[in-house]
Parts: sequence; structure tokens; C-alpha cells
Amino acid sequence: MSEGTGSGEPLADPPAGGPARHAVVIGGGLAGITSALALADAGLRVTLLEGRPRLGGLAFSFRRGELTVDNGQHVYLRCCTAYRWFLDRIDGAALAPLQDRLDVPVIDVDRPEGRRLGRLRRDALPVPLHLGRSLAAYPHLSLAERARVGRAALALKGLDLDDPALDAQDFGSWLTAHGQSARAVEALWDLVGVATLNAVAGDTSLGLAAMVFKTGLLSDPGAADIGWAHVPLGELHDRLARKALDSAGVRTEVRTRVTSLSQDANGRWSVQVPGETFDADAVVLAVPQHEAHGLLPAGALDDPGRLLSIDTAPILNIHVVYDRKVLARPFFAALGTPVQWVFDRTHASGLREGQYLALSQSAARDEIDEPVAVLRERYLPELERLLPGARGAAVRDFFVTRERTATFAPTPGVGRLRPGPRTRAPGLYLAGAWTATGWPATMESAVRSGVSAADAALAALGRPRPGRLFDFEEAA
Repeated sequence: MSEGTGSGEPLADPPAGGPARHAVVIGGGLAGITSALALADAGLRVTLLEGRPRLGGLAFSFRRGELTVDNGQHVYLRCCTAYRWFLDRIDGAALAPLQDRLDVPVIDVDRPEGRRLGRLRRDALPVPLHLGRSLAAYPHLSLAERARVGRAALALKGLDLDDPALDAQDFGSWLTAHGQSARAVEALWDLVGVATLNAVAGDTSLGLAAMVFKTGLLSDPGAADIGWAHVPLGELHDRLARKALDSAGVRTEVRTRVTSLSQDANGRWSVQVPGETFDADAVVLAVPQHEAHGLLPAGALDDPGRLLSIDTAPILNIHVVYDRKVLARPFFAALGTPVQWVFDRTHASGLREGQYLALSQSAARDEIDEPVAVLRERYLPELERLLPGARGAAVRDFFVTRERTATFAPTPGVGRLRPGPRTRAPGLYLAGAWTATGWPATMESAVRSGVSAADAALAALGRPRPGRLFDFEEAA
């Protein structure tokens, strides 16, 4: 394998018949898997190293008795074109279908029974008329609040996402300045925003919030149609992903934690793991920001301390197994209760009798460390308030999963902390949902970051972009 100069210039291709360029990807979440697939598709020899015993990062499954349990409920939208490409690339799209048309049932327990259900759904009309009829009939807001929501949406549509000043402002203050009541924030803006951003409006960068609402609700009529896995996440992000990696020729090593990175005078990289050293022409560091900080060599970033300033936010997931069916729809969102979003995971988990519901509780900083007994006492009565069928049902199992660092916190000012894929060290690249993708910490952001890191590495190596790689321009 020929040696580079360490100057940042593209490395010459090896002689005909010589060994292929070697890339090491550190981290087997969606960002790392994406980078590995893209680099392998471009003809590089690729090794993927993951410290856990599985792939998938923070979107994974585990066994609990007869159940296959996702650590948390993950959804995506039709506008998530990178994640949709990823599903196609691993032959998993049919296992995580999208709604034909956005339809979100919203139950308000403070309203009389029989009048609790509202719906957020779209029509086959151009933006913004596609949501007009739904908003006009939305029972959880007054007529005046609905009118003000429409005006705020138009103002949001007019914001320039490239304006760096948006990152320094908080979304909650912007909503207040644009006439949004506390009720409108609860029943609409936070209903969507907490689930997608993992923070309430007052704790969220206006830039990120504007990106979510403009892209998801104000760009294309079908942009916000919801998709989710109808199988365990491990089937997609571990089994099918590993099959795709194997087919692409990637060497995948799990239970293999990287201890250090170093670069020699010729620009070659050494990646150390217990008992082995990998030499590489390019390294993609696709791990959480705090872990990346610990592995970065000196001088790789101008201010590596910024990575430590990117805070994290937790998500709590509550799992309840009933002895009978208590919910007739696949999911719903709730108002007037601590419950946020509830999904039916019965079929996906393999449960044969009864019904298994998963409650996804974002922005859960106040509850993430609560004992299971406390959460059981709090949430089972709330489910009985929401679901009449639960009032006579027996609870066969109740457990929780906690992701204390589920996402980066989308706080005002976070945008200036998020680095791009390139570092000052030639041949070293960053990937992860926390990098500067323009998106909040979602599966979409993770895949986009993996594409960006692979693009940067291929450009430096003088390799053409593989034709099957997701094209950012398609998502513009």
C-alpha cells in the first residue's frame, strides 16, 4: 500500500494490481454503517469496528422473555430521504413502511369522553392547503388559536434556514412573539417538536425547530407522512445492515473497542484495539461526541472542547403488556397527561396473546432516573384514563428502558458547536447525528452524516462517488 504525504493532498492510487485503499470506520451506528457501505461501494477495503456486541447504535432491540423489545420507539418521515435510502440499501424498506397519508390521532383526556379525539392529517392539496382542513377542524384549539397558528406557520415558512442568527434564538420565545398561546404550544407545536427535537420549545434552537417544521410540514404535502419499523429495529439495523456490509465486502468486528488513533509522518493512520492494530488511509470516527473527543489526536480540531459543550438529552420508554387488546389504532399522541406518544408493538415484538404498548417519553430529564415502581404508579392510571379498554385489563409486564444520552440537546447556540465531517488531520473524518448536518438528532441526521464523511474521504482519496450513494440534492 502506497504512503501519503500527510499534506492533505489526494493520495495517489496504488499500482495496478496493488492493494486497495483501506478505510477504518469506528462506530457501528447508522452513521458508521452508512460510511462503511459508501466507502466499500466506491471500491475501498473497509473495516468497521464496533464496541458493542451488535450494530445499530441507539436504535436497537433486545430479548425479554418471549418479546423482542426495541430500546425505544423510532419513527421517520417521508422527507427523511437519506434514511429512506438507507432502508433501500439494506433491503429493509418493506419492513418499515410509510403511511399513505399523514394521520395522527390526538387524545385530550381533559375533554369529555366521546369528544376527546382530534386528528392531524393532510389532504392531497398543495402546501399549505394540505393541512388547512385538518387545522380548521382541530378540536384541541379554539378558533382564534387555529387562526394564529396559521399565521405563525406562514411566518415560519419565511425564515431563512441559512441565517446563523436563528441558532441563537429559542423557539418558545419566537412562538410567543408570533401570538402562540401556551395551549397552542402544548397541543400543536410541542406535540410535534418534543417528539422530533427531544426538547420543549423554550429549550430549542429556533434554527433547528424551523428546519423541522419547514421541512416536515411546509415543504411538500407528503413530507410529514410517518413511517416506522413493523419488525424489531435489530432486524433492520443489525441483521440486514450486517448482511449488506458483508455483501459489500466490509470486515465487521463487534465487541471491538478502539483505544487510540495515531498518524505517522507519511499520513498513514494506526487504529489500536486490544490485541490488534489496523493501518488505514482514511478513518471515519462515527461515535458519540464525548467519545470522539477522547479519541481525537491533538490538533485535529481547532477547539475540540466544543464537543464536550454539546449537551445530551434523555428519552424514557415505558413498556406495558396487557392480557387483552386495549388499543385499536397503531399509535396516538396524548394531551392533558404525562403520556406523550403510545405505539402498539404487539406484532413487531412477537407477542402472541394480549397487547404490548410502548410509551415514548421525550425530553424526560425529570423522569429518567425515577424508580420503575414510581413510573408504574404514575403511568398505568394515565393509560386507563386514555384507553377505556385498559381499565379492566390485567398488566402482565411493566418495564422501562432509559437512554440517558439519547440525542444531543438542541439548545440555542448548539449549531456553532457541531463540526463538519472534515478535521484538520488529513484522512480523519467525523460522522454522527451530532455533527453539522442541519438536522436534529434523528436517524436521518445520522445517515446524512455518514454520507458526508464518506464523500469527504473519497474526495481526498481521489475516488469517484459511487452511483448508488444517496444524493443530497434530491432532498434539497
